[in-house]
Amino acid sequence: MFTKFTNILQQAVEALAPSLPLQEDFVYHWKAITHYYIETTDDKAPVTDTNIPSHLDQMLDILIQEEHERESGETGPCMEYLLHHKILETLYTLGKADCPPGMKQQVLIFYTKLLGRIKQPLLPHVNVHKPVQKLIRLCGEVLAAPTENEEIQFLCIVCAKLKQDPYLVNFFLENKSQRNAGITNRRQTVVDASNKAVVNATSSSETEQAKSPEDEASTGLCSATCGAATSPLDSSSGSSQQSTDLSSSFNEMVLSPQKIAATDHCQNHDYNLVNSLLNLSNSPDGRIVVKASEGLMLLVSLPEPAAAKCLTENTSLCQLLTERLGTLYRALPQSIDPMDIESLESVNWGLDSYSHKEDTTAFPGKRALISFLSWFDYCDQLIKEAHKLTAAALARAIRERFFVPVMEPQLLQTSEIGILTSISLLNRIIRQITSNAMLQEFVFFLLGEWRQPETPGHNKHQLRYRLIEHCDHLSDEISIMTLRMFEHLLQKPNEHVIYNMVLRNLVERNYVENKPPCQEDKDIVENGQIAGAVDLEEDPLFTDMSPDNRMLGSNWLTASPPPTPDHSKSDGKTEVHKIVNSFLCLVPDEAKSSYYVEGTGYDTYLRDAHRQFRDCCGNCMRWDWPGTPKPLEKCNLESPFFEGHFLKVLFDRMGRILDQPYDVNLQVTSVLSKLSLFPHPHIHEYLLDPYINLAPNCRSLFSVIVRVVGDLMLRIQRIPDFTPKLMLVRKRLLGFEQDGPIIDHMTLLEGVIVLEEFCKELAAIAFVKFHASTAT
Repeated sequence: MFTKFTNILQQAVEALAPSLPLQEDFVYHWKAITHYYIETTDDKAPVTDTNIPSHLDQMLDILIQEEHERESGETGPCMEYLLHHKILETLYTLGKADCPPGMKQQVLIFYTKLLGRIKQPLLPHVNVHKPVQKLIRLCGEVLAAPTENEEIQFLCIVCAKLKQDPYLVNFFLENKSQRNAGITNRRQTVVDASNKAVVNATSSSETEQAKSPEDEASTGLCSATCGAATSPLDSSSGSSQQSTDLSSSFNEMVLSPQKIAATDHCQNHDYNLVNSLLNLSNSPDGRIVVKASEGLMLLVSLPEPAAAKCLTENTSLCQLLTERLGTLYRALPQSIDPMDIESLESVNWGLDSYSHKEDTTAFPGKRALISFLSWFDYCDQLIKEAHKLTAAALARAIRERFFVPVMEPQLLQTSEIGILTSISLLNRIIRQITSNAMLQEFVFFLLGEWRQPETPGHNKHQLRYRLIEHCDHLSDEISIMTLRMFEHLLQKPNEHVIYNMVLRNLVERNYVENKPPCQEDKDIVENGQIAGAVDLEEDPLFTDMSPDNRMLGSNWLTASPPPTPDHSKSDGKTEVHKIVNSFLCLVPDEAKSSYYVEGTGYDTYLRDAHRQFRDCCGNCMRWDWPGTPKPLEKCNLESPFFEGHFLKVLFDRMGRILDQPYDVNLQVTSVLSKLSLFPHPHIHEYLLDPYINLAPNCRSLFSVIVRVVGDLMLRIQRIPDFTPKLMLVRKRLLGFEQDGPIIDHMTLLEGVIVLEEFCKELAAIAFVKFHASTAT
């Protein structure tokens, strides 16, 4: 009580005393702090019972006032005094010993405010960045410490300063061998303002850390500061000369970070700023964790290569990211409803506060799912912002330590419930990835790195092959979820996805039969037959079709193109109106139902096709694809053609469109339409050109649809009242009619509707792609 009264009385006296010049006032407050350690007999009293916090605040206010009164960039005598007399070094020593109790907190606050409020660059000075570096090492030593909030504020202000001047980070890459061996001795000249004597002091970082605060306060540390406090300040000329001497002295102590980086370039370094932030990221206080994560985000984005290399090689950042990902992934329930995973609102790191009681859409495992997706989003954003060296190393570590050992076993399991949950999570992860480095490693994890053409039955990457198999799984739910996953993957801006899954098998164009078109192919108008189409008369599937039982006649496949003898222009592109008509006329009129419903015409797909193609071209812009197909004379047409496992599954599924559930058909056609949008000439030719001459035993998307339509012709004859039933099903699907009695052949009727709409969609895509190519 007596101490508090004394402090209040002293503050009142200071307030009533006449104002002193700034430097005198600054030295007075520093002298008052040092006198405390000489005169005090109770080192157990907390720092809040002393005048130390008040004196530190006054010193800071004086420094701020001095800076405001001077021109920008000019250093005043108070700041020179602080730098030259190593006040920050002294405060660090007192804070480390936490003497009196709570001193560490006060020192952290002073450092934070000094770096944050003083505009002139301080970190380049050796008497600033050295004590700052030492104070950094004290942060995060103890989790849930009472100074945790001050520690994270201090670290974040240092990170912010480095973000402003990235080259300064080289000051904070400490050489391990030098620090551990204690050989970083430096000779420095200290000017004593009282007697102008020069004292040579040899010091090392180890001996400075070993000194107790009592030794510092009772020996040269206190004597230097107290002696400086009694220096004559009334003479203006002496003051000016002192300022000049001090200014030249501390300017000599400013080191070039480039010199430090060049000197220690090949040596191992400690990145203590990162290590302290990593320690605090394990705090039980969520606010501290978010702040630490923000600090790491700033550090990884620094453009200095030495810092990027040190961060990935000499810190545990990669380990923290991957271990926490694995822990959170394993904490997820074995079974989560895919709809819950799909419908979960967007998750952003740092904003994953969740209250189960307030959530009306809660489901088992939601809290764990949000935590995992939030941390994955942080990893993705961290890699997105990081230096390219750091980003590549972090993404590779996540692939090697999380994707492969943790996720892959779940994706390869045989339990249908487990497969569904793991693929749903995989789909959600794909949608969430935005960083190129993470996406690249994720694609390599899923599909492998091979780019050679596939061969039937040969599988080099087990996970890729298993996921493609799941597209044709006995469980329709698994098939739909896996197809949806591939659809999202195809929309990612990564060239390896489309090349690995489709394009590597089309590079040599060995799906084309290398022979000149015959006369019959040219006479389109006379016989109404599409060139290169499958001849149903010769196909074994239709050998039982006699002229009497062909209800639809032979004109169902007529393309009705204008009277031009050539199917292709000189650039290899078939005239667009022929392609559009070919797809629109594939489904016979008797099997069409869109004519009777307003707003379901072919033109309704044009706007969507234009938008989707524009987005697709935006993703493919940097892939340097050719504008025309590879000349056949340069292709290896002798090698056998295999469409690849992915297209094989899609074509097989498309061939069964009349016998599959409606939702499966929608997803299969959606993936095929996404593939058709890619602006590569070989993909366009193989998927959208009905007029190519296919090599023997090859099939294209058009030939698959032709076979489906041929099968439909046979089956329509066996369904009474086919057209009215088809119209009723379409109206129900559009919501124009309420569900009523079950209709016979519902699966086939729904398949016919999907087939018709898919042909219109392909026609719209072909039209949009053609006009986009002619406009460029």
